Amino acid sequence: MLGSFAGLGAFGALAAAGCSAPSGAASGQTRLRYWHLFGGGDGANMTAMLDAFQAEHPDIDLEAATLQWGSPYYTKLGMAGAGGRAPEVAALHLARLAGFAPGRLLDAFDLDLLAEHGVTAADFPVDLWRRGAVDGVQYAVPLDTHPMVLYYNTDVCERAGLLDGDGRLRPVEGADAFAEAVRAAGEVTGGPGLVAETLGADTIGPWRMFNTFYAQTGGQLLTEDGTRIAIDDAKALTVLRYMRRLTEEGLCVERADYQGSVGIFAAGETGFFLNGEWEVTTYLNTGLPFSMARVPNLFGTAATQADCHAFVLPHQTGRGGASNEAAHAFVAWMLTHSVDWAAGGHVPAYLPTLEEPDYLAMRPQSEYREVIDEVVLDPQVWFAGSASRLWIELGAVFAGVLTGSRTPEDGLAEARSRLQELLDTPSPFGETA
Repeated sequence: MLGSFAGLGAFGALAAAGCSAPSGAASGQTRLRYWHLFGGGDGANMTAMLDAFQAEHPDIDLEAATLQWGSPYYTKLGMAGAGGRAPEVAALHLARLAGFAPGRLLDAFDLDLLAEHGVTAADFPVDLWRRGAVDGVQYAVPLDTHPMVLYYNTDVCERAGLLDGDGRLRPVEGADAFAEAVRAAGEVTGGPGLVAETLGADTIGPWRMFNTFYAQTGGQLLTEDGTRIAIDDAKALTVLRYMRRLTEEGLCVERADYQGSVGIFAAGETGFFLNGEWEVTTYLNTGLPFSMARVPNLFGTAATQADCHAFVLPHQTGRGGASNEAAHAFVAWMLTHSVDWAAGGHVPAYLPTLEEPDYLAMRPQSEYREVIDEVVLDPQVWFAGSASRLWIELGAVFAGVLTGSRTPEDGLAEARSRLQELLDTPSPFGETA
């Protein structure tokens, strides 16, 4: 975890020892190093895009490194940035930006240089672009958003009378209506109609479910400045009681870890699955009859929990010159070719891609593209974002609510306690520069 770092002095020593400067590129080429954390289907898509970029840019010597997902990746990236000897460009989860010391571990983008390659702020949803800025300086450029979505088995849902004439899920509005749709699917399968991740080591699914439903109520987790808890107890309890209702009434599988939840839906045992959209490749490869939709509006809006992959420029001492220009050219190219990235289920953040015929023909990946305007990222604090302490600690708390080992009231009290502990813990990076 980022929170385990003792301080920036340790970063600098480790970075100097483990991230030495590279040797020169081939004659006439500009060396461009890129670090990312994409594996599985995402990794295959990324590799194909990198190969295409390299083929079109023979003057750039692209060196891509795939590092271990989660905390190990961010540890290494932080060490490299602290030592000023980082790669030219890297991937970062956007919700982690506030905790990654922009101005100290990250360098700012040159927006004029990015514009020379055809990419400007107007090409992105306003809120996502703003999340990449700190104090008006752009430190991250979003590649996509990867939201919580609703998978549905088209055979099960057709038999349950839940599909329209085009074979799509009929609109569902309200918590009771969703419960009834799930119940109808369960009557077809002879068991729970819904599956989601509810438990497991470092479980995050329960947090993502809570945050989706709580965001729909309009509730806030923290104050805008990220310094105090702002939970609306009434709204939070409404959500937590609903989550417990789903499992207690047998509508949702009560005990399923992440891989178990993926397998249960793959086996056709449920009609619905709440998860991130990245499992689309899994199900396309199995031939499962399924489609996907945005999470229904259960509590007032159609907001949904999400994070975003983004590009950042890790801090380099003396950043500039041909390598920095290559980094900007690379980011722009990846964005303007992000229809290929969308195959893995992520919704491209580069808005022109959403209108490309090749993307619109991509089913079910384009079925939930409208969610781009209603995704909810974590508060802008150092302990938030994918694989963060926030996700894991609150995931464990809300897992207890789903499985019945905690009451909703106990879950809320414990969530408040853990949030306060995180707020009272200083950021390992201190303030931004």
